[in-house]
Amino acid sequence: MTLVILTKGIDLSVGSMLAFAGAVTAGLLKFGIEIPSVNTFVGFTVFGAILAGLLVGGALGTFNGWMITKFKVPPFVATLAMLTIARGATMLWTGGFPITGLGDSFAFIGTGWFLGIPMPVWIMAIVVAFAIILTKKTVFGRHIYAIGGNESAARLSGINIKKVKIWVYAIAGILAAVGGIILTSRLDSAQPNAGMSYELDSIAAVVIGGTSLSGGRGSIMGTVQGALIIGVLNSGRSPFERVPFLGSR
Repeated sequence: MTLVILTKGIDLSVGSMLAFAGAVTAGLLKFGIEIPSVNTFVGFTVFGAILAGLLVGGALGTFNGWMITKFKVPPFVATLAMLTIARGATMLWTGGFPITGLGDSFAFIGTGWFLGIPMPVWIMAIVVAFAIILTKKTVFGRHIYAIGGNESAARLSGINIKKVKIWVYAIAGILAAVGGIILTSRLDSAQPNAGMSYELDSIAAVVIGGTSLSGGRGSIMGTVQGALIIGVLNSGRSPFERVPFLGSR
């Protein structure tokens, strides 16, 4: 979401893409794909199902970017439409019922520990490191800031605006899928209503972290801080609640 807002865009579909990618991953992992016409069944390993979920998220994000750049649809409208499309696709894929019993290997992604640290924290650290390097150390990152700062000047400077925006929305879709896979793994269930209002939380985290809605200004670490604040507010308790204060029992 930070990358999207840096380009002066918005993505209201991340919650629905999260749900659909998680449902696809769970469905393929548990049921595979049956092709009755040729009497064929295709099963999926954990890695294959995860890869399929990431591809679904990337495809939906790419479609968002394509609609915004090719047909000049405002990001608010294009992603709002995708919110409805992806949510409807999730309902159709799951039949309105959760997909459960996904196995211990898949559950390790959301509930496992490595070197005393939960796996979701490791995944978050990798994503944050990737995003920091992308925005601060690459030409692509500089192009993102340039487009958000002044799109006309960026175009006259020779930056391929359409290509950058499509990639930004594709990355947003892939990372929404990552979130969907982690959530599905933690719950051991793909819920058809997963990710409801998550797009509002993600936008709030980005804005609280100091990224400007007008584009061109902001940082990944600021978003991390904003996400921590939103997490504390959503949990409804202090992160220090379990600290035993003197005299308390």
